[in-house]
Amino acid sequence: MTQQFLVATHNPGKVAEFATMLADLRLTWLGLGDVGITLDVPETGTTFYENAILKARGYAAASRLITLADDSGLEVDALNGRPGIHTGRYGGEGLTHAQRYQRLLSELLGVPWAERTARFRCVIVVARPDGALLGSTEGICEGIIAEAPAGNGGFGYDPVFYLPERGQTLAELAAADKNQVSHRGQALRKIEPLLRQLVDHQTND
Repeated sequence: MTQQFLVATHNPGKVAEFATMLADLRLTWLGLGDVGITLDVPETGTTFYENAILKARGYAAASRLITLADDSGLEVDALNGRPGIHTGRYGGEGLTHAQRYQRLLSELLGVPWAERTARFRCVIVVARPDGALLGSTEGICEGIIAEAPAGNGGFGYDPVFYLPERGQTLAELAAADKNQVSHRGQALRKIEPLLRQLVDHQTND
């Protein structure tokens, strides 16, 4: 029987993304809906790391499963690092992804190309049900905020996040290519050795 790890998300798509990128691990990945958890852990931290810890500990305690939680967002240099930890709520509640990135583009109107630098940052934290932190990683994807959206893939701000080395936005990349360069993909690859160690340890117990 494969071991079960929880991904601290209500989004089945993110669970599938984790499962695909870490497919060679002997794990069954579950989302919050799979274990009947409906509560939302308040993200009251001031950094991605603090919020990831809150989610990892909160959902691990509720599920009694080892839990991976990630917190991520977009940092735009010309906006002094905004939207940062508020990326998902940028512009207010109830907006579509397109409305959020259009808000971003409007704030950068007239900003020269060279000053439109930005990065996606992702922090992943792994916690046990007793609250112990088992490890954390960070992935960073550097790019430039495009002047107009391009591409139909991905989600969120991907259509306006341009990768100079690829000559494309994240939304124009195939899923496999995006996983190679994305902030979440980088963080997941870094956390894989820890997960493998946990699997081996539990298998040998």
